[in-house]
Amino acid sequence: MSRWAEPATVRRLLEETQTWAVVGLSANPARVAHRIARLLQEHGKRVVPVHPRAEEVHGEQGYASLADVPFPVDVVDVFVRSELAGAVVDEAVALGARGVWLQLGVVDEAAAERARAAGLDVVMDTCPAMEWPRLAG
Repeated sequence: MSRWAEPATVRRLLEETQTWAVVGLSANPARVAHRIARLLQEHGKRVVPVHPRAEEVHGEQGYASLADVPFPVDVVDVFVRSELAGAVVDEAVALGARGVWLQLGVVDEAAAERARAAGLDVVMDTCPAMEWPRLAG
């Protein structure tokens, strides 16, 4: 188990949050973010698409950036390349999110440390699709 996927933190983000901004979510159904956003909705989460094209996805209005989202966000779910993740994490801190979730394969230790130092819950290099079954077990 990674220190960035601590069971208590994973549980808190999956069970105690409602609104997830999914950065990198587009209307392309072939993308992993598209499938995970649907899974989040199936678990009762409000999904907010954040993508430069600001597309509507799964019935939710999209926004070009996190700064454009006009309401509070609990978790920023990061579906961008690792080298871009730090800027997204910094935006999540500025936005006042409760947590950041860097998806499987998205790793930025320095950004994770900055988020944790700012008081956010941090999960990195795993996916809700992998973690929900573990919670049930």
